[in-house]
Amino acid sequence: MEELLQHLINGLSLGSIYALIALGYTMVYGILQMINFAHSEVYMMGAFFAYYSARFLNLSSSPGFGSLAIVLVITMVLCSLLGLAIEKFAYRPLRKAPKLNVLITAIGVSLFLQYFAQLVFGADPKVFPNLIEDQTLFSIAGAPIKSFDVTILVVSLLSMGILHFLVYHTKLGKAMRAVSHNASVASILGVNVSRVIAYTFIIGSSLAGIGAILVGIKYQKIEPMMGTMIGLKAFVAAVLGGIGSIAGAVTGGLILGVSEILVVVYGSSQYRDALAFLILIFILLVKPAGMFGKNRIEKV
Repeated sequence: MEELLQHLINGLSLGSIYALIALGYTMVYGILQMINFAHSEVYMMGAFFAYYSARFLNLSSSPGFGSLAIVLVITMVLCSLLGLAIEKFAYRPLRKAPKLNVLITAIGVSLFLQYFAQLVFGADPKVFPNLIEDQTLFSIAGAPIKSFDVTILVVSLLSMGILHFLVYHTKLGKAMRAVSHNASVASILGVNVSRVIAYTFIIGSSLAGIGAILVGIKYQKIEPMMGTMIGLKAFVAAVLGGIGSIAGAVTGGLILGVSEILVVVYGSSQYRDALAFLILIFILLVKPAGMFGKNRIEKV
């Protein structure tokens, strides 16, 4: 029981990270009906923004929640600016272009950021600064609860809660839902569609930055290619929950995280990456719209 509980906690913390990144995919898809494959590289760049911010300010010498908060704010701002730049210069000119053109552009931006990071930051992995102390805070049924896992869960839940409030209880959120439902009608009613799309990229990129810091805290290693696999898994989480659904992205991330940890513990670590794609194939065969998604009828 103690061992199982520990694995579930690890799975929930990993799933929370998947959920944060999946929210970026699902928000952009909900507004623009496109898959932003460059989102995983925004996450990767966020890890390096956090790494160099912490080193420049020498925050690893005084680990604690204050240091973590400073790095979170800096990384969120920088990731927001990067996401905004991608939207403005890569996607906005193609807004009326065929979806294939946008998809190819997204892949191109992703590859550009990968090679740019290797050129600027180097290809070798870097040890992430120690922003908080890893210590046992308390125990539940004999299972030790570490500060890393508590930090990941608390920061993730706060981020998701703020996002939920923003989307369902603010003027901006109402505009986002209107554009998601019908951008043309929303524009006629006075909604600035371009501004809403820009804010969507800003919010999604901020969440990717938060996820990058949490990964750095938990696994203590970052590298230019770190966005590839976790980005694919977050995409699978979004599809599993129903891409375009915020609740679906969170649920899909948590399910994938817990499932992956259980497969590693009770099966083999060789299958941890394959699990995500097995889930993707299964959900596309059984329920293509995902658990919370709705089938869209395309007009031709």
